[in-house]
Amino acid sequence: MDFSFTEEQLMLQDVARRIAQEKIAPSAEHHDRTGEFPLDNIRLLGENGLMGIEVPAEYGGAGMDPIAYVLAMVEVAAGDGAHSTIMSVNNSLFCNGILTHGSEAQKQKYVRAIAEGEAIGAFALTEPQSGSDATAMRCRAVKQADGSFVINGKKSWITSGPVAKYIVLFAMTDPDQGARGITAFMIDTDKPGFHRGKTEPKLGIRASATCEIEFQDYQAAAEDVLGKEGEGFKIAMGVLDAGRIGIASQAIGIARAAYEATLEYVRDRKAFGAAIGTFQMTQAKIADMKCKLDAALLLTLRAAWVKGQGKRFSNEAAIAKLTASEAAMWITHQAVQIHGGMGYSKEMPLERYFRDAKITEIYEGTSEIQRLVIARNETGLR
Repeated sequence: MDFSFTEEQLMLQDVARRIAQEKIAPSAEHHDRTGEFPLDNIRLLGENGLMGIEVPAEYGGAGMDPIAYVLAMVEVAAGDGAHSTIMSVNNSLFCNGILTHGSEAQKQKYVRAIAEGEAIGAFALTEPQSGSDATAMRCRAVKQADGSFVINGKKSWITSGPVAKYIVLFAMTDPDQGARGITAFMIDTDKPGFHRGKTEPKLGIRASATCEIEFQDYQAAAEDVLGKEGEGFKIAMGVLDAGRIGIASQAIGIARAAYEATLEYVRDRKAFGAAIGTFQMTQAKIADMKCKLDAALLLTLRAAWVKGQGKRFSNEAAIAKLTASEAAMWITHQAVQIHGGMGYSKEMPLERYFRDAKITEIYEGTSEIQRLVIARNETGLR
C-alpha cells in the first residue's frame, strides 16, 4: 500500500492550510460568537478551487480526487469547523449528486456557480418529523399534465439554507411506492413559492447558517428533476456516502486542532514543579488521542481511495465517519479536561472545538445509523 501523496494533492493541501491559518482561524471566534456567515472566506475558498475539489475543470472545479478532498477538508476544519461544514455541503452533498446524476445543462448551470464560489448550494432531505427515517417525508411534488411539478412541504436543519442560491431537494412524488416514490429536484431559491424560516441557534458550527425551508405551490419544471423520477432515495443515499467522507475529514480537522493545542499546553503548563506533560495520566491521554486521531485519518483516506477507484465505498465511508466523529468527540473532551478551567473558558478555542465536534456524530447519519449500515453490510441481513 502506497501512503505517499501526489504533488498536486500536496499543493491543494498547502493552499487549504494557508487560507485556514491566515484567514479562517483568525476570524473563527468572531463568526462563532456572532453567527455571521463567513461569505468573504467562502468566496476565497471558491476562488482557490476548494468549493468544487472533485468537480472537473469544465464545470469550474479543481478536477482533483477524493484524497485531495480529504486533505483539504482536514486543513479547513482545523481552522474552523463551521467553514468546513459549508465546504463539505458544497463539495459532497450538492456538487457530487449533480455530477453523478445531472444533465449537461444542470451541471453547467448549478455546479459551475457553486464550484467557483459565486453561489452557495444546499441539500434538503431532513424534515421536522423525519431525520434518520427519510422515507417518512411529507414534502410532496405533484406532477402536472405538462410534466412539471407543484411542490409543497417543509424541510428542516438545512445547512446553508439561509444563504443558498440553489438546493437539491428530495420530495415524495408517489407516496404508495415508499422509497421508490421519492424524486430529486433542483431548486432555485429566487423563484416564487420558496420561503426560508428562522436561522437556528446552534450549539456549535454557529457560522454555518442553518434553517427550515418551506415550499408553497413551488413550480418545478420537468427539466428540474435530477436523475429520473422515483430515483431520489437512491441518489440521496449515494450522496450521503460521499458526504460521510467529508464529515469524517471535518471531525479529523477539529480533533487535530484540539490535539495540537493540547500538546503545546502540556509542554508549557507547570504543576508541582514540572510540566504537566511529564505526568503519566496526561501522557496516557496524549497517547490515546494520537492513536484515535491517526486511526481516523487512515480509515478516512481508505474510504476516499476506494471511492477514487470507482468501487462501492458505503461501508468504508460509514466506518470512517463513525470512527472519526467519535474520536473527535473523545479527543476534544480530553483536551478540555487537560486544559482544566482554561479549557472551559471562551478565552481559548478548546470549548469551541468541543462544541463543534458534537455535530459530527449527528449529521449525515448519526453514529447509530453508521453502526446499522456497517452491521447490515457485514451480515447481509436487513
